[in-house]
Amino acid sequence: MSLTEKRSRVRDIGIVYEGLQKPEKICNDPNCPWHGNISVRGQIIEGVVVKNRMNRTVTVMREYLKYVPKYMRYERRRGKYKAHLPPCIDVKPGDVVLIGETRPLAKSVSFVVLGVVKRGGASG
Repeated sequence: MSLTEKRSRVRDIGIVYEGLQKPEKICNDPNCPWHGNISVRGQIIEGVVVKNRMNRTVTVMREYLKYVPKYMRYERRRGKYKAHLPPCIDVKPGDVVLIGETRPLAKSVSFVVLGVVKRGGASG
């Protein structure tokens, strides 16, 4: 098996999720979960891309509900995560993506984009 065949092959990252597909483009990024050698372990989060202005990094926002026992009600909360974006995955603001936890890649980046679950409208 030649080196080009090895690089063109898509790795099985072991994550089964409805709507998640392997990328069709090929990249040579070592921090790509599909074509590189980075392992995905820990949390798997679905969120909406808010910004993609950084170099190979996106900001993903996740909204969730937290129960407040005193009032016996739920409050809406949201969290922002910075995730590495491999060149083989194309995303725009408004897209729903799946991100997976990995080792720290930068000071504030500990997630990597696994794929686009649903295309959204471009806002911002």
